[in-house]
Amino acid sequence: MKEQDAKKLSIVFTGDIGFDAYMDGRWNDPDLVSGEIMDFLRAADHVAADVEGALIRADEAEDIYGKGVLFHVMDPASSVFLERIGADIWDFANNHTMDAGPGGLESAAKVAAQRGARFFGAGKDIESASAPLIVEGAGGIGIIGVGYMPTCVRAGEGTAGVFGWDEDEVLRRRIREVRERCRWCVIEVHGGEEFTALPSPYVRERYLGYLEMGADIVVGHHPHVPLNYELTGGKAVFYSLGNFIFDTNYQRTQLDTDKGALLRIDFSEDGFSFEALGTRLDREAERVCAGPLPDIFTEVPAEEYALLIDTAAAAFLQNEKKRARFMMKGEGDGYTEEQWENYFRNEPLVPYVQPGIHNDFGLLYDMALSADPSKFASSRLEKVKANILRQIEE
Repeated sequence: MKEQDAKKLSIVFTGDIGFDAYMDGRWNDPDLVSGEIMDFLRAADHVAADVEGALIRADEAEDIYGKGVLFHVMDPASSVFLERIGADIWDFANNHTMDAGPGGLESAAKVAAQRGARFFGAGKDIESASAPLIVEGAGGIGIIGVGYMPTCVRAGEGTAGVFGWDEDEVLRRRIREVRERCRWCVIEVHGGEEFTALPSPYVRERYLGYLEMGADIVVGHHPHVPLNYELTGGKAVFYSLGNFIFDTNYQRTQLDTDKGALLRIDFSEDGFSFEALGTRLDREAERVCAGPLPDIFTEVPAEEYALLIDTAAAAFLQNEKKRARFMMKGEGDGYTEEQWENYFRNEPLVPYVQPGIHNDFGLLYDMALSADPSKFASSRLEKVKANILRQIEE
């Protein structure tokens, strides 16, 4: 890490990190990530890692929620990688932190302490889960972690879990606390549809709503693919950084799950700027290399979003069909379009649809049906359009 200037401070935010499946044991490889990536990480004052899963041995963990192939824990030994890359801030606000129950969270907290790291976004109750992590420098930076519901196990009064992304009253209070103490407020949010081409309208509205509540920057995770960002009123929303260290059969069914972005935000008391480095997973070597930034990792302002989102919804439906077929072990291969419509409107594969809030497949289905090719064609974002179309054509 570089020598810190109290008036300036930089934080690198990573994409999703999971050390199981193909990545199991890869933490022992000192060359797991390329030298260019290490240089980018080490040039920052802090590294905030999205740690996707409880740090507990698999033979000590129980799949208490019956997640099956979506059950994710990481061997505590994998934390040596987090220490190696200088990750001193760990985000636990995600849908796998509680996979092994409260015991998995307790184990992860102990491992963080052993590695000299602080964590946020989950805790023994809602007060601890919602507590901001304060970083000194640049006038102070408060980071709050939230996770989407209901797949994230929600922290409550006296119950362990993740700080829910819809706990608006508590979130407003926490933002006020940060604003009273710090120059900057950052929200890391784990949400949005997986394998989507653009954030859904209700997800975008929620993230922009965090800015209206008083946050300055929103950094998103969970889709497992990189997404766009949006700059508005001197603030910023980064909808998804994609994967950093994560590789499973579930993800290999989808395009661009081997791509991501490391995001460095440079703070001063007067303003912030950002720089990103593209990452690419070499699946033959199971190593992560620096690469070009994904085409989708670009600014998509509101007026362009309005032109693109209906066709992006059609791309998402194609990706969701792939996801559903994998989860149904091929059962959906022979589905007619009528059966798929019934699936999208009435039969979610898992019960985590929140109408108008998260994974509202019926709404997205209607948007896709109403997509206007001429409106889509009028967008000036040629690379974004090409990225959306290739997902439909795949």
